[in-house]
Amino acid sequence: MNNVREIREALIAAIPYTVSSYGQSPDPGGLYMPRAHAKALKLDSNLVVGSRGVGKSFWTAALDAKNLRETLGTSVRELEHTTVRIGFAVKENIAAYPNMDVFSKLLQLRFTPYEIWRAVILRWVAEVTGEIIPQDDWRATTEWVRANPEPLAKCMEKANKILSEKGQKGLVVFDALDRSSNDWRTLDQIVRDLLRVTLWLKSYSLINAKVFLRQDQFARTVTDFPDASKLLATKSELTWHPHDLHGLLWQLLCNASGNHGEIFRNIYIKTIGQSPELREERWLLSDEAKLSEKKQRNLFEALAGPWMGRDRRRGVPYVWSISHLADGKGQTSPRSFLAAMRTAAEDSLDKYGGYEYALHYESIKRGVQKASEIRIAEMAEDYPWIKIVLRPLEGLTVPCEFDQIEERWNQHRGWSNLMQDGLPPQHLESGGVGVIEDLERLGIFEKMKDGRINMPDLYRVGFRLGRRGGVKPMKRG
Repeated sequence: MNNVREIREALIAAIPYTVSSYGQSPDPGGLYMPRAHAKALKLDSNLVVGSRGVGKSFWTAALDAKNLRETLGTSVRELEHTTVRIGFAVKENIAAYPNMDVFSKLLQLRFTPYEIWRAVILRWVAEVTGEIIPQDDWRATTEWVRANPEPLAKCMEKANKILSEKGQKGLVVFDALDRSSNDWRTLDQIVRDLLRVTLWLKSYSLINAKVFLRQDQFARTVTDFPDASKLLATKSELTWHPHDLHGLLWQLLCNASGNHGEIFRNIYIKTIGQSPELREERWLLSDEAKLSEKKQRNLFEALAGPWMGRDRRRGVPYVWSISHLADGKGQTSPRSFLAAMRTAAEDSLDKYGGYEYALHYESIKRGVQKASEIRIAEMAEDYPWIKIVLRPLEGLTVPCEFDQIEERWNQHRGWSNLMQDGLPPQHLESGGVGVIEDLERLGIFEKMKDGRINMPDLYRVGFRLGRRGGVKPMKRG
């Protein structure tokens, strides 16, 4: 067996420093598909909902890469014969879709989001058919859509026929729609009209759209239009069960480069009793290693030992590492889990040279602290107001009564700051009660049966709130 230091170094090398792709094509070795996600990637799943960090942008980038699409085709066969176009995403591509500033300008010119989205579809369809359409700017393309309904319909029919002759299907993917506007009402209309366009595409048998939405976006009134039920029937959710997260971890570890991957494959063979399967230069886990809690627990025990302390009273690392990274809805994102594991390996290497396992239990706790810090930074990118409303709660012990939270907020009249950057809280007009509701929707707060407000460790630690017996809050600096 390899020594503990080598395993720690291999862990650090195998887990990427940042798990967010930011629109870049993912590493094939990290391509891991939970069963719930396979459903979401099918072409007839038009609406895919998920919270921050669960894979919306990851799958958008993976679908955009031909080599990865072929790999995904082993699980979702139709993807092997699908042409993909990105219709909106984190990564700007002004030739393929307007950015926030262009969207705003088009709306000022009295174009509807419905017309703008059909212009996005048209630019791709014109490439398929060879049609000549105005593309000097998005105003010209959108004006053409408005003025030429019959030529547009003929172009769509022609594209559908060409795809049929080639034995192909077409898919247009939309992600990161919060980047299309900083105003909730405008964003609602943008999303609603996009879903209407998605419904329009159902008229063409081989042209599909897939819309990735955040849960807070989906919870609004974006589906209040005729026949929306036809889209709601296709809805899928991106969720991660504990066995999915541990499966992803070992997928990454076994596919690490060079000697690092060999180290983990040896641990895998010793624990599972067989080698992972090598297929097209990727090591794949057995179904047993992906689904069996017993096998996964044994694998993680080989890295972290049996207990979160000196005995069983402190909990089991396999369970503890995920449960303390869950949000208020009980969901743990792969981004948080992997960040915690990498930090735990770094901390163990630095502080616990004589410990018999690669991951010291105190280092796993510090990994939770780091994951909390990262998660808060990510959430603040989407919701800048979060730090403003939670900073006054520093030092508060949870669970607590709402009155205690409201008292802190009343001492810091910072509501006016919430309108400065990005989308404000959806229910800001209802004051503290409305903001609490928004924080619950985001999984940052959770309401207990007795009415008190709690905050899961994933956020509590980073925002420096206390809880008896919990992971210690982050220290300033």
